[in-house]
Amino acid sequence: MEERILLNCINDGKPYYLPLGAQISTVAPESVTDPKTGKKYPVLAALVDHQLVDLNYPMFYPHQVEFIGYNHPEGRRTYLRSLSFLAQRAARTLYPEKIFKINHSLPSGLYCKFRGEHVADEDIMALREEMRRLVELKLPFKQVKMLSADAEALFVRQNQPLKAGLQHSLGNYFCTVGCLDGVVDNFYGPLVPDTGFLKVFDLMPFHHGFCIQYPSDEDITRCIPRQKQKKLTVTLKEYGHWCKATGVVSVGALNRRLMDGGAIELINLCEARQERGFADLADKISAQKDHVKIVFLAGPSSSGKTSSSLRLAQQLKIVEMNPKVIELDNYFVSRERTPRDSEGNYDFEALEAMDLELLGNQLNTLLAGGEVELPRYDFKQGRPFFEGKMMHLEDNDILVMEGIHALDPAMVPSVDQSRIFRIYASALTSLKLDENCCISTTDNRLLRRMVRDNRVRGISPEETLLRWPSVRRGENGYIFPFQENADAQFNTALLYELPLLRYYAEPLLRRIQPSSPAFAEAVRLLKFLSFIVPLQPSEIDAIPPTSILREFVGGQTL
Repeated sequence: MEERILLNCINDGKPYYLPLGAQISTVAPESVTDPKTGKKYPVLAALVDHQLVDLNYPMFYPHQVEFIGYNHPEGRRTYLRSLSFLAQRAARTLYPEKIFKINHSLPSGLYCKFRGEHVADEDIMALREEMRRLVELKLPFKQVKMLSADAEALFVRQNQPLKAGLQHSLGNYFCTVGCLDGVVDNFYGPLVPDTGFLKVFDLMPFHHGFCIQYPSDEDITRCIPRQKQKKLTVTLKEYGHWCKATGVVSVGALNRRLMDGGAIELINLCEARQERGFADLADKISAQKDHVKIVFLAGPSSSGKTSSSLRLAQQLKIVEMNPKVIELDNYFVSRERTPRDSEGNYDFEALEAMDLELLGNQLNTLLAGGEVELPRYDFKQGRPFFEGKMMHLEDNDILVMEGIHALDPAMVPSVDQSRIFRIYASALTSLKLDENCCISTTDNRLLRRMVRDNRVRGISPEETLLRWPSVRRGENGYIFPFQENADAQFNTALLYELPLLRYYAEPLLRRIQPSSPAFAEAVRLLKFLSFIVPLQPSEIDAIPPTSILREFVGGQTL
């Protein structure tokens, strides 16, 4: 009698009995329905006992499965990994002598180029058509295990030194690689079943290369819209040059630096560079001090805005300016006036949640030489109070204010915009796993937030992971659309921070139980951190107390 394995499907609530070793694709529906929007999405992958797997996953034990589409974060990542592999395959077919690279993510997609070359428009068109041809062929993606030494040698032959270096630094005996139409590569996670799933994409010229656009979250039949990103690109490019100058352009190179005992030297170098960056910002503001009287600083969650404003304030004092801080959080409207989101919850991140009239009037009064009484917002009672805290501006005084809406011109439209200097701060890492896999700046910030929230706010790692999608929606709605409005962009990323965050985040992630809906995300982050050599306690002690990273791991003296 044939042995069968029980599979409980979350999507339809039904039990299925599969033959031993059968793939879960045998019971996968064609699509899943988003419970919030009612939209249908093609199935791309699955969560088996909350762990992400591809649809070829074999059944040997009873499991619980949830099939997922592009509406799920893990579904989107699976699509992007597969699309990146498709682009790699097309590039090798058309230009076997060139080295295809994915440099970093952008608001409009993935920025790609050929090593050391400018990509012509006709080459981009040819790549697009080749990718579409491969999609029509519905070529299967496969995952196979091989000896790490063999994989390292293969990547060397393929002129992929970063991939080879990463494999060497990990010291594993086996590794898993992906295969597509005879091409072997590694994209570090499940892939869609075949290229036919990747119908929605586009390529557009960008800088010296091109940008791979992928489906929009709102409408998977269309690519994400093109966005202005010149200033962001310049910031990433500058940081990329810095990585090259230090010899740390990839995780493999970073691991080697740490294993060779170079951690403390790297920490000192990174902190010195960042201090110089704050000094440069202060010089730019000081050069306009006859007119500029307000500094607005904005950035996404856990970008280090608070520490950045304090570090900037120190540098402003050095150039003989007197910074005064106004906390934008004190300008919320009373709770009964707070707008609600589509689910009926208070939307504290909406611009309308702030008392814009009061803020604008007080700023204009200060700029005119008058005095104002600053509000203090009581979050427990949900209303502002006035307790006699007065403020006015002397000749050398300058206001420093940080908040998520600080780059939105609609925040203070009545204020003379020429008197405001706007700064966008974010942890924009250019560090890469290898030639084709860039590190997500979003993951960087998520790890920062998880460590800080657990240490300071008593929020569990599970809660942080489950809240993160809501945080991301707020950033996409209220921060990222305005980042190009900044007069200056400041990168708070530090080359040594992922080894630091691994030391603190890994034990927190391991506490999340397999039954938790956050388990899949915890497993993904643990796998990512497993590629990185952690700092040792003696090396962590060398991080200065004024470092931005001390805001997250503790020990800050600002």
